[in-house]
Amino acid sequence: MLLKDYIPAQDVQEYVQLYRIVHFQFEKGQPVPLKAYPPRPEQCLAFYPYETETVQYQRSGKLIKNIPIVLYGQFSEVTNRIIGHNFLVFQIIFMPGALYRITGISSSDITNQYIDAETVFSTELRLVNEQLSHAKGYNAMIEIANTFMRQLIKRQQKPKLLIDDAIPLLQSAKGKITLDILAKEACLSTKQLERRFKERTGVNPKLFERIVRFDKAFRLKNSRPGLDWLRIAIECNYHDYQHLSKEYKDFTGFAPKAFHEIEDKAPERHFGLIEGYYS
Repeated sequence: MLLKDYIPAQDVQEYVQLYRIVHFQFEKGQPVPLKAYPPRPEQCLAFYPYETETVQYQRSGKLIKNIPIVLYGQFSEVTNRIIGHNFLVFQIIFMPGALYRITGISSSDITNQYIDAETVFSTELRLVNEQLSHAKGYNAMIEIANTFMRQLIKRQQKPKLLIDDAIPLLQSAKGKITLDILAKEACLSTKQLERRFKERTGVNPKLFERIVRFDKAFRLKNSRPGLDWLRIAIECNYHDYQHLSKEYKDFTGFAPKAFHEIEDKAPERHFGLIEGYYS
């Protein structure tokens, strides 16, 4: 069983942050737990070469199912993912802004959306999904994805601008970068920054930074479950535990401890795997 992140080929790294492969096989008749999928700073193209998943929005209860290739934008809420007994997903996690550059579609149009990727890309996706289903090993899947990404990059719709280099600073600056500094790096006014940032990520800079910080706290707790919540709050640049708890409730609807009790029952836990830091 596998839950692993892979580094893409060097010539596509400007567009792809990582490839993630998740592969679980449960015995027939064995109950398969759901995965409460929290917000994370990601825009993703996901291929399901074996079985699709069912997605339920936690807030509205909306159900989506039977989509073999999915594009989803920046999420700011939990979706519950229900998988089958032979489950494999190959995810292409884009660099911030790269999906906008490739498609020319404003990312705000797909915020909190889980959609059929063929409505955005061409039917060539079906061939890629079929190739993944017949691939002889995970490394072969990586090569299929690299080849596919090279084709997409050749057809990109928007040029790279300074803001495309500035956005990743929010992921690496550990909360120490202000909007004024970010605007200066992008050679934009703060108003222009807000507009172009949302165009590329689907959300405004403040919300994106909150999601980055929340994701770090979530992964830190998974990776080091023995750490107390105050320590996690401080290490992830929250003011205190109450600040961290409020963010958990805003994004997941649960207090930190309660959400991780759900997380501890996720499918990967059955196989001794965790969704920790990007590897």
